[in-house]
Amino acid sequence: MISTIKALQDLVEQARSAKIVAIDTEFVWERTYYPILGVVQVGLSEEDVFLIDTVELTNLELLGELLADASVVKIFHDAIQDLTILRRATGSAPQNVFDTQRASGFVGLNGTISLQDLVTESTGITLRKGETRTNWCKRPLSAKQLDYAEDDVRYMPGIYSWLLERGEAEGRVAWMMEEMKLLDNPLLYDEPDPRLQFERVKARGIGALSDTQRAVLRELTAWRELEARASDKTRRAVLADDALADIARRLPKSVNQLSNRTVSDRERDLHGKAIMDAIELGLAIPAGERPRRLKSHPDEDRISARVLVVQAGIAGRCAREGIDPRIVASKVEIRDLVISDESLNGTASPLLEGWRKEFVGDDVIALLSGEAAVRLGGVNDWPQLMR
Repeated sequence: MISTIKALQDLVEQARSAKIVAIDTEFVWERTYYPILGVVQVGLSEEDVFLIDTVELTNLELLGELLADASVVKIFHDAIQDLTILRRATGSAPQNVFDTQRASGFVGLNGTISLQDLVTESTGITLRKGETRTNWCKRPLSAKQLDYAEDDVRYMPGIYSWLLERGEAEGRVAWMMEEMKLLDNPLLYDEPDPRLQFERVKARGIGALSDTQRAVLRELTAWRELEARASDKTRRAVLADDALADIARRLPKSVNQLSNRTVSDRERDLHGKAIMDAIELGLAIPAGERPRRLKSHPDEDRISARVLVVQAGIAGRCAREGIDPRIVASKVEIRDLVISDESLNGTASPLLEGWRKEFVGDDVIALLSGEAAVRLGGVNDWPQLMR
């Protein structure tokens, strides 16, 4: 276990010389807003695997320098969560990231494949299970825990080479690397906008809230998000979703009116003034600036049918070419493009940019416009279906 600055410096220098490094994290995330980092695994090859003890060694600036070094490939599996944690722990934005999970979707594999399945697919080795619920911040770690952590990066440099070889054979490396470049965007690892978190609230009856009540819910949720960050507690530990929705529905006029089945007296005493301030902010939002409920498109049946046809077309093309359709476009992105085409407003759809445009985007536009010779999925009469 690496637990000193000098040992970490030596490891970073070794990784820079190797030019590729696999990285993973182990953390505890049960009662806090932010994950508590316990171990960072670093793999240079099957034989050269290291564990950084982030309980003992809390200064990770040197690791941050490695993450930000564009001359070194950083290999992750399902990168976003690990990189978000490391961004906060090191203060550095990553550069030159390769996500083995996402890359798998370009070479005939599932773009959401687990690391265990990918290791088996590429090496024939079956990784051991059993330590996913371990407390990675408790010391000492057992030999079994250490072995489990090391295996998470042991095979990743080899998988990186294996994926590139398969990508080269399929003529997909350029597209693969274009997709990886998106992971260099530091905005991916920023904390979410507190005022957008109301869209994640799950509670009964929330769909029936008026625009005024939704404005209040937005301010309540933003307050809760900031409070959870400041106190490093889970959102629910501050105030549950049901309570937020209930307050927005009832619009209490005083702190004393807050308490009911969803808001305890303790929560009222702790947060009553802040909650009332959030309600006041929400009520003061002008009518034209309040968040509105999503409404069905006036021609919803036709829009839904066109979305299904485009989805089927993309799926057909992907099946023929060995690309996972989930990395091409989501249903929401397809729907946005279809609606934009209907209104002739245009859109900055991912389907109309980069490798996606080359792969399928131009044919999707031809399909939506009713042009002939559309080859998506091998169906030649689709323009007729889209009228």
